[in-house]
Amino acid sequence: MANGGLLLAVDIGNTNVVLGVLEGQRILEQWRLSSYVGRTSDEISLLFRDLCRDYEKPLSVSRRVAIASVVPTLTPAFVRAAERHYGADPLVVSNDLDLGIEIAYDDPSSVGADRIANAVAARQLYGEPAIIVDLGTATTLDVVANGRYEGGAIVPGVLTSAEELMRRAARLARIEIRRPDRVVGRTTEESMQAGIYFGAVGQIDALVRRIVAEMKFKPHVIATGGLASLVAGDSETIETVDDALTLKGLEILYERNRR
Repeated sequence: MANGGLLLAVDIGNTNVVLGVLEGQRILEQWRLSSYVGRTSDEISLLFRDLCRDYEKPLSVSRRVAIASVVPTLTPAFVRAAERHYGADPLVVSNDLDLGIEIAYDDPSSVGADRIANAVAARQLYGEPAIIVDLGTATTLDVVANGRYEGGAIVPGVLTSAEELMRRAARLARIEIRRPDRVVGRTTEESMQAGIYFGAVGQIDALVRRIVAEMKFKPHVIATGGLASLVAGDSETIETVDDALTLKGLEILYERNRR
Protein backbone atom coordinates (compact mmCIF):
# COMPACT_ATOMS: atom_id res chain seq x y z
CA MET A 1 0.00 0.00 0.00
CA ALA A 2 1.09 3.64 -0.57
CA ASN A 3 2.90 5.51 2.19
CA GLY A 4 -0.25 6.77 3.91
CA GLY A 5 -2.98 4.49 2.53
CA LEU A 6 -5.56 5.01 -0.16
CA LEU A 7 -6.07 8.34 -1.91
CA LEU A 8 -9.24 9.83 -3.34
CA ALA A 9 -8.25 11.93 -6.37
CA VAL A 10 -10.72 14.42 -7.83
CA ASP A 11 -10.25 16.11 -11.20
CA ILE A 12 -12.88 18.84 -11.67
CA GLY A 13 -13.19 19.86 -15.31
CA ASN A 14 -15.60 22.10 -17.17
CA THR A 15 -17.58 19.17 -18.58
CA ASN A 16 -16.80 16.24 -16.29
CA VAL A 17 -15.60 15.47 -12.79
CA VAL A 18 -13.36 12.41 -12.69
CA LEU A 19 -12.92 10.67 -9.33
CA GLY A 20 -10.52 7.85 -8.64
CA VAL A 21 -9.38 5.75 -5.71
CA LEU A 22 -5.67 5.05 -5.90
CA GLU A 23 -3.29 2.78 -4.07
CA GLY A 24 0.01 4.36 -4.97
CA GLN A 25 -0.09 4.62 -8.77
CA ARG A 26 -2.60 1.78 -9.10
CA ILE A 27 -6.14 2.87 -10.02
CA LEU A 28 -8.59 0.81 -7.98
CA GLU A 29 -11.73 2.55 -9.26
CA GLN A 30 -12.46 5.48 -11.53
CA TRP A 31 -15.72 7.35 -12.27
CA ARG A 32 -16.69 10.14 -14.65
CA LEU A 33 -19.57 12.47 -13.68
CA SER A 34 -21.04 15.64 -15.15
CA SER A 35 -19.70 18.93 -13.79
CA TYR A 36 -23.02 20.15 -12.45
CA VAL A 37 -22.22 23.45 -10.73
CA GLY A 38 -25.34 23.36 -8.54
CA ARG A 39 -24.17 20.41 -6.43
CA THR A 40 -23.93 21.17 -2.71
CA SER A 41 -21.30 19.75 -0.39
CA ASP A 42 -23.99 17.46 1.09
CA GLU A 43 -24.78 16.06 -2.35
CA ILE A 44 -21.09 15.54 -3.03
CA SER A 45 -20.71 13.74 0.30
CA LEU A 46 -23.46 11.36 -0.82
CA LEU A 47 -21.59 10.82 -4.10
CA PHE A 48 -18.44 9.98 -2.16
CA ARG A 49 -20.38 7.55 0.02
CA ASP A 50 -22.17 5.82 -2.85
CA LEU A 51 -19.29 5.62 -5.33
CA CYS A 52 -16.56 4.81 -2.83
CA ARG A 53 -18.60 2.48 -0.61
CA ASP A 54 -16.11 -0.37 -1.07
CA TYR A 55 -13.31 1.92 0.16
CA GLU A 56 -15.10 3.91 2.87
CA LYS A 57 -13.16 2.51 5.82
CA PRO A 58 -9.62 2.81 4.35
CA LEU A 59 -10.33 6.29 3.00
CA SER A 60 -11.70 7.40 6.36
CA VAL A 61 -8.52 6.08 7.99
CA SER A 62 -6.09 7.58 5.48
CA ARG A 63 -8.03 10.87 5.08
CA ARG A 64 -6.08 11.52 1.89
CA VAL A 65 -7.83 13.61 -0.78
CA ALA A 66 -6.27 15.55 -3.66
CA ILE A 67 -8.20 17.92 -5.92
CA ALA A 68 -7.37 19.50 -9.27
CA SER A 69 -10.01 21.99 -10.36
CA VAL A 70 -10.49 24.37 -13.26
CA VAL A 71 -13.99 25.33 -12.05
CA PRO A 72 -13.49 27.70 -9.09
CA THR A 73 -17.19 27.73 -8.21
CA LEU A 74 -17.16 23.95 -7.64
CA THR A 75 -13.93 23.68 -5.68
CA PRO A 76 -15.21 24.82 -2.23
CA ALA A 77 -18.09 22.32 -2.23
CA PHE A 78 -15.73 19.40 -2.96
CA VAL A 79 -13.28 20.61 -0.31
CA ARG A 80 -16.05 20.85 2.31
CA ALA A 81 -17.43 17.44 1.36
CA ALA A 82 -13.98 15.85 1.75
CA GLU A 83 -13.48 17.59 5.09
CA ARG A 84 -16.84 16.49 6.46
CA HIS A 85 -17.05 13.01 4.98
CA TYR A 86 -13.48 11.80 5.48
CA GLY A 87 -12.08 14.30 7.99
CA ALA A 88 -9.57 15.18 5.27
CA ASP A 89 -7.47 18.25 4.71
CA PRO A 90 -7.58 18.10 0.90
CA LEU A 91 -4.59 19.05 -1.18
CA VAL A 92 -5.80 21.54 -3.80
CA VAL A 93 -3.39 21.78 -6.71
CA SER A 94 -1.90 25.15 -7.61
CA ASN A 95 1.45 26.49 -8.75
CA ASP A 96 2.22 27.38 -5.11
CA LEU A 97 2.84 23.71 -4.25
CA ASP A 98 6.17 21.91 -4.41
CA LEU A 99 5.70 20.59 -7.94
CA GLY A 100 9.12 19.18 -8.62
CA ILE A 101 9.16 21.04 -11.93
CA GLU A 102 9.51 24.69 -12.92
CA ILE A 103 6.57 26.48 -14.53
CA ALA A 104 7.84 28.50 -17.51
CA TYR A 105 4.52 30.28 -18.15
CA ASP A 106 4.75 34.08 -17.94
CA ASP A 107 2.03 33.89 -15.26
CA PRO A 108 2.40 30.51 -13.50
CA SER A 109 -0.86 31.02 -11.60
CA SER A 110 -2.80 30.89 -14.88
CA VAL A 111 -1.80 27.29 -15.65
CA GLY A 112 -4.74 24.95 -15.07
CA ALA A 113 -4.42 22.50 -12.17
CA ASP A 114 -5.12 19.57 -14.51
CA ARG A 115 -2.28 20.66 -16.81
CA ILE A 116 0.06 20.83 -13.82
CA ALA A 117 -0.94 17.35 -12.64
CA ASN A 118 -0.53 15.96 -16.17
CA ALA A 119 2.92 17.47 -16.55
CA VAL A 120 4.08 16.13 -13.19
CA ALA A 121 2.76 12.64 -13.97
CA ALA A 122 4.17 12.55 -17.49
CA ARG A 123 7.64 13.52 -16.30
CA GLN A 124 7.76 10.99 -13.48
CA LEU A 125 6.03 8.07 -15.22
CA TYR A 126 7.15 8.44 -18.84
CA GLY A 127 10.22 10.65 -18.72
CA GLU A 128 11.01 13.81 -20.63
CA PRO A 129 10.76 15.42 -23.07
CA ALA A 130 7.06 14.71 -23.33
CA ILE A 131 3.96 16.13 -24.96
CA ILE A 132 0.65 15.52 -23.18
CA VAL A 133 -2.50 15.63 -25.31
CA ASP A 134 -5.53 16.03 -23.04
CA LEU A 135 -8.87 15.65 -24.84
CA GLY A 136 -11.48 17.32 -22.70
CA THR A 137 -13.72 20.39 -23.06
CA ALA A 138 -10.64 21.86 -24.69
CA THR A 139 -7.89 19.84 -26.28
CA THR A 140 -4.63 20.89 -24.66
CA LEU A 141 -1.12 20.00 -25.74
CA ASP A 142 1.44 20.55 -23.00
CA VAL A 143 5.21 20.31 -23.16
CA VAL A 144 7.55 19.04 -20.45
CA ALA A 145 11.30 19.24 -21.04
CA ASN A 146 14.45 19.89 -19.05
CA GLY A 147 12.60 19.81 -15.73
CA ARG A 148 10.20 22.51 -16.86
CA TYR A 149 6.59 22.83 -17.86
CA GLU A 150 7.28 24.80 -21.03
CA GLY A 151 3.70 25.70 -21.97
CA GLY A 152 1.58 24.44 -24.81
CA ALA A 153 -1.40 24.94 -27.08
CA ILE A 154 -5.15 25.01 -26.42
CA VAL A 155 -7.83 24.38 -29.05
CA PRO A 156 -11.57 23.74 -28.79
CA GLY A 157 -12.28 20.17 -27.75
CA VAL A 158 -13.74 17.57 -30.08
CA LEU A 159 -17.19 17.60 -28.46
CA THR A 160 -17.11 21.38 -27.97
CA SER A 161 -16.45 21.95 -31.67
CA ALA A 162 -19.09 19.42 -32.73
CA GLU A 163 -21.74 20.89 -30.44
CA GLU A 164 -21.05 24.41 -31.68
CA LEU A 165 -21.32 23.25 -35.30
CA MET A 166 -24.65 21.55 -34.62
CA ARG A 167 -25.91 24.57 -32.69
CA ARG A 168 -25.11 27.05 -35.46
CA ALA A 169 -26.22 24.96 -38.45
CA ALA A 170 -29.99 24.58 -38.37
CA ARG A 171 -30.07 21.61 -40.77
CA LEU A 172 -27.37 19.58 -39.04
CA ALA A 173 -28.78 17.10 -36.53
CA ARG A 174 -26.96 15.92 -33.43
CA ILE A 175 -24.74 12.91 -34.11
CA GLU A 176 -22.71 10.36 -32.20
CA ILE A 177 -18.99 11.15 -32.14
CA ARG A 178 -17.29 7.97 -33.33
CA ARG A 179 -14.77 6.73 -35.88
CA PRO A 180 -16.53 6.50 -39.26
CA ASP A 181 -15.75 3.75 -41.75
CA ARG A 182 -14.56 6.22 -44.40
CA VAL A 183 -13.50 9.82 -44.82
CA VAL A 184 -15.83 10.52 -47.75
CA GLY A 185 -19.27 10.36 -46.18
CA ARG A 186 -22.33 9.43 -48.25
CA THR A 187 -24.81 11.05 -45.88
CA THR A 188 -24.77 14.28 -43.90
CA GLU A 189 -24.29 12.28 -40.71
CA GLU A 190 -21.34 10.33 -42.14
CA SER A 191 -19.80 13.52 -43.50
CA MET A 192 -20.02 15.22 -40.12
CA GLN A 193 -18.57 12.21 -38.33
CA ALA A 194 -15.69 12.06 -40.82
CA GLY A 195 -14.92 15.74 -40.55
CA ILE A 196 -15.13 15.88 -36.77
CA TYR A 197 -13.21 12.67 -36.09
CA PHE A 198 -10.48 12.78 -38.73
CA GLY A 199 -10.26 16.55 -38.38
CA ALA A 200 -9.48 16.16 -34.68
CA VAL A 201 -6.87 13.48 -35.37
CA GLY A 202 -5.22 15.60 -38.06
CA GLN A 203 -5.25 18.69 -35.86
CA ILE A 204 -3.50 16.84 -33.03
CA ASP A 205 -0.86 15.36 -35.33
CA ALA A 206 -0.20 18.72 -37.00
CA LEU A 207 0.23 20.50 -33.67
CA VAL A 208 2.50 17.79 -32.28
CA ARG A 209 4.72 18.01 -35.37
CA ARG A 210 4.91 21.78 -35.12
CA ILE A 211 5.84 21.56 -31.43
CA VAL A 212 8.55 19.01 -32.22
CA ALA A 213 9.95 21.24 -34.97
CA GLU A 214 9.91 24.29 -32.69
CA MET A 215 11.38 22.59 -29.63
CA LYS A 216 13.86 20.48 -31.63
CA PHE A 217 13.40 17.36 -29.52
CA LYS A 218 12.06 13.82 -29.77
CA PRO A 219 9.29 13.59 -27.17
CA HIS A 220 7.12 10.81 -25.82
CA VAL A 221 3.53 11.72 -26.74
CA ILE A 222 0.89 10.71 -24.20
CA ALA A 223 -2.86 11.12 -24.65
CA THR A 224 -5.36 11.37 -21.82
CA GLY A 225 -8.92 12.53 -21.28
CA GLY A 226 -12.31 11.12 -22.14
CA LEU A 227 -11.74 10.81 -25.90
CA ALA A 228 -8.09 9.76 -25.84
CA SER A 229 -8.74 6.10 -26.58
CA LEU A 230 -11.08 7.01 -29.44
CA VAL A 231 -8.65 9.13 -31.45
CA ALA A 232 -5.33 7.50 -30.58
CA GLY A 233 -5.76 4.59 -32.97
CA ASP A 234 -5.62 6.83 -36.04
CA SER A 235 -3.06 9.29 -34.73
CA GLU A 236 0.44 9.11 -36.21
CA THR A 237 2.03 10.86 -33.24
CA ILE A 238 0.30 9.58 -30.08
CA GLU A 239 2.36 6.75 -28.57
CA THR A 240 0.65 6.08 -25.23
CA VAL A 241 -2.88 6.41 -23.88
CA ASP A 242 -3.21 6.90 -20.12
CA ASP A 243 -6.80 7.71 -19.19
CA ALA A 244 -5.85 8.23 -15.55
CA LEU A 245 -2.80 10.49 -16.07
CA THR A 246 -4.31 13.43 -14.16
CA LEU A 247 -5.32 11.25 -11.21
CA LYS A 248 -1.82 9.75 -11.08
CA GLY A 249 -0.38 13.26 -11.08
CA LEU A 250 -2.58 14.11 -8.11
CA GLU A 251 -1.19 11.12 -6.21
CA ILE A 252 2.39 12.20 -6.98
CA LEU A 253 1.70 15.75 -5.84
CA TYR A 254 0.01 14.55 -2.65
CA GLU A 255 2.99 12.38 -1.76
CA ARG A 256 5.38 15.21 -2.51
CA ASN A 257 3.56 17.83 -0.45
CA ARG A 258 1.94 15.88 2.42
CA ARG A 259 4.36 13.09 3.32
